[in-house]
Amino acid sequence: MKQKIGSLAILLLTAMIWGFAFVAQVQGMEYIGPFTMIGVRFLIAIVALLPVVLFFERGRVDKAERKRTVVASVAAGTVLFIASSLQQFGIKLTASAGVSGFITGLYTVLVPIGCYLLFRQKTGLNVWIGAISATLGLFLLCYKVGEGLRFGLGELLLLIGALFWTAHVIIIDKLGRSIRSLHFSWGQFAVCAVLGLVAMLIFEQPSMGAMLDAKWAILYCGIMSSGVAYTLQIIGQKRADPTLAVIILSTESMFSALGGVIFGIDKLGALGYVGCGFMFVGIIISQITFKKKADVEIVE
Repeated sequence: MKQKIGSLAILLLTAMIWGFAFVAQVQGMEYIGPFTMIGVRFLIAIVALLPVVLFFERGRVDKAERKRTVVASVAAGTVLFIASSLQQFGIKLTASAGVSGFITGLYTVLVPIGCYLLFRQKTGLNVWIGAISATLGLFLLCYKVGEGLRFGLGELLLLIGALFWTAHVIIIDKLGRSIRSLHFSWGQFAVCAVLGLVAMLIFEQPSMGAMLDAKWAILYCGIMSSGVAYTLQIIGQKRADPTLAVIILSTESMFSALGGVIFGIDKLGALGYVGCGFMFVGIIISQITFKKKADVEIVE
């Protein structure tokens, strides 16, 4: 029991680290461009994750698995780069950790819907109820009293980004089953870092001074959000119930909003908080499977 409680505490800490990463991303955007943030962040991430890979997944990898790892890393890393880019530009335009966190968090609702549409995997009623609740919450989050619905380009990019985060999860699920998870993670981070650095050099003009100004945001996202949090997720999920683990990790959205308020980034109105509530409830409900009562067999 103590081990299970400890695992859940680790997962909650993971969600907190990921949630506060949205605050770091908002603050980092004050000094550097989106591609610079992505490229440098994931470059630091692969350096931070390398000791973890060497410690937890030592040993030789055969040629077939190495090939599968490269293919999976390129596919997932490319989608990760697109999703991260949309998220980063959305964060820059909305300048809100809470809005960014909750809209991004919709991928947890979209994943089972995507699996149903693409692979005809059974989807429970809870997913559709969660989707309705999350959609209502998104409307309330973007609605301003006296101004009407304010669903701008930033919110749109975040929503499209949620679709790519959904695709990213599905790719990991389909391609990551027969390869070592940490090798896969490091590989996709490396692909994302290369694409981010190339885009940075083509579309932006980064300066060392600007990167130094954003150093704490970059280091937090690179080391804490990627290296540390990913390792904690692996440790925490070993003994935790999968459904409960996903529910706890989904509190990332709640921590993003909390962090935005604590650091003075977000000033959500009453409707905004109600919208966050509906979205959070929708995310939670979508992860809960309602099972029918099983017949009890009496053994004499």
